Amino acid sequence: MSLADLKEDDALPQAAREPYRPWSYDLAATDLYIPRLKHGQQRWFAAVTRAGSNKQYARVLVLAENAKSKRWEMVATVDLDNPSQLPKIVRNKDGYATAVDPASTSLAAPVDLLRSAVTDNFATGGDLTGRKVLAPTEAAKRQVKVHNDTVHKFGTRGTTQFASAATQFPDSYALKTSTGALVVFSHNHTQHDAAASPGLVIVPDKQDRAWLGTTPRPAFTYTFTCSDVAAVPTAPEPSRLLGYGCRRTDAEASGPSTAV
Repeated sequence: MSLADLKEDDALPQAAREPYRPWSYDLAATDLYIPRLKHGQQRWFAAVTRAGSNKQYARVLVLAENAKSKRWEMVATVDLDNPSQLPKIVRNKDGYATAVDPASTSLAAPVDLLRSAVTDNFATGGDLTGRKVLAPTEAAKRQVKVHNDTVHKFGTRGTTQFASAATQFPDSYALKTSTGALVVFSHNHTQHDAAASPGLVIVPDKQDRAWLGTTPRPAFTYTFTCSDVAAVPTAPEPSRLLGYGCRRTDAEASGPSTAV
């Protein structure tokens, strides 16, 4: 459960709250990928953990050392839609993985281009860069579906527009694979809901009350923080978004305007 989930949950009546279920990982079903890093570089490593009766579910984890506290923190967790699509992560003869610069132009899609592509999936349904940069994987299709379903949710009574937002967590991590790199990164985007005409208002959903209260307003802007994982080739071909997860991390009333 994320901090955003806890905040939303605390704003609900006790009877409406989801019961908290402690989580754990099976170390016997977890593969560690530890890169050899140069002196002065941030220390981090990745893991792929599997669950389910046939280990059919997989999650990519990234843990990094906090430079100030010197404590290890889990900085990213992303569920894979299809574990069989995970590319082979290369290890050297000593068993170490190789860290790759996610911004390297040797990759078909450096991390900033990946962020632009996934944001475009939400903003336009992938019409600008999303479909050019990313192959039509299940994860990419789900992002496009969010756009297609949400922009029409009010019918003629309101509008919804998605837009990119400043990345709250700009750090990204990449490991060398047999075809390029596995890149874990974060992005932020906004969703602006607005009533289409004076006199109409939007009533906050129950999950929004932690941020907005219960007062109806003509417009709201929501901010989402997302984690993404992609298999990026070195060859000039589309990257494959393997999974992503988003949480609402802010929301505010935006006044009467229907513009973002």
